[in-house]
Amino acid sequence: MLKVAIVGGSGYTGLELLRLLARHPEVRVTAITSRRYEGREVTEVFPSLQPYRGLAFTAPEPAALAGQAEFFFTAVPHQAAMKVVPGLLAAGGRVVDLSADFRLRDRQTYEAWYQAHEAPELLDEAVYGLPEVYGPRIAAARLVANPGCYPTSALLPLVPLLREGLVAPEGLVIDSKSGASGAGRGASLATAFCEVNEAFRAYKVGEHRHTPEIEQELSAAAGRPVVVNFTPHLVPVSRGIFTTIYADLARPGTGTAEILACLEAFHRPHPFVTVLPEGTLPNVLHVRGGNACHIGARVDPRTGRVILLSVIDNLVKGAAGQAIQNLNLMAGLDPASGLDITGLCP
Repeated sequence: MLKVAIVGGSGYTGLELLRLLARHPEVRVTAITSRRYEGREVTEVFPSLQPYRGLAFTAPEPAALAGQAEFFFTAVPHQAAMKVVPGLLAAGGRVVDLSADFRLRDRQTYEAWYQAHEAPELLDEAVYGLPEVYGPRIAAARLVANPGCYPTSALLPLVPLLREGLVAPEGLVIDSKSGASGAGRGASLATAFCEVNEAFRAYKVGEHRHTPEIEQELSAAAGRPVVVNFTPHLVPVSRGIFTTIYADLARPGTGTAEILACLEAFHRPHPFVTVLPEGTLPNVLHVRGGNACHIGARVDPRTGRVILLSVIDNLVKGAAGQAIQNLNLMAGLDPASGLDITGLCP
């Protein structure tokens, strides 16, 4: 059994990690940290997690954690992760970091969008944790930077098409809608029930921190710099992301069937990505609670554009589920181990 610790386990991502790992046949959670709930049992804070009866939250001290696990999930905010990860790696651990601290390869880009980086020596080593794109590198990594939820939903449909030259890298528009859990579990007026219920609004227009992450990976796929318009929206659901992408066709006359064939060929080996047949469009309800991404597409011949649509659960494929998928690769396990669950509908 793999001994696994979760650093920062009292937020929605930590809760989701615990929920999913409870059914993982090869993993035993040996430690989970929280400053807020230190000393309290997991089941006292999260009564749904009865498999963890007797396990209590502890302080997030890397030295104490090092001997308790082989693999670590760091589910703490950006800036906090860079203070913890170096110590875990130095003690011989392997880490899947769910913050943004190691996703951007360029230090200057990170510091322009976030703050000063305290562990820049690890940026070149960290592997971007999108299994469908970087699987072999993830398997050999000590440090994996789990992707953001919005980038996951945009990259899975766009990367194959950019690699094959079917869409132009210029003029990409990415329009995403997310459930309120994407803002985290901390108290916030912006995500209070009365502020979200029956509301639908855009936020951080032209300045969302996932933008450089999306551009970094699309640039790698296209082989040249890519700049996108990315706009996120908050919708009154608990979980889920629906992303609509507008892209110019690179080859006039390309039809929907050719776009779908490219996506299907790329994602055929990947157990969690489903390319829907022509005429079928994704619904966020169909991936709720599971590690799936559903992708649909339709070419508009009048405008010469393709409209790509993808849905994920932001807490699963957009966070905890993808992190476990990365852990499985790092440990040489079946990528689907512990994740072979279907979505909740309704």
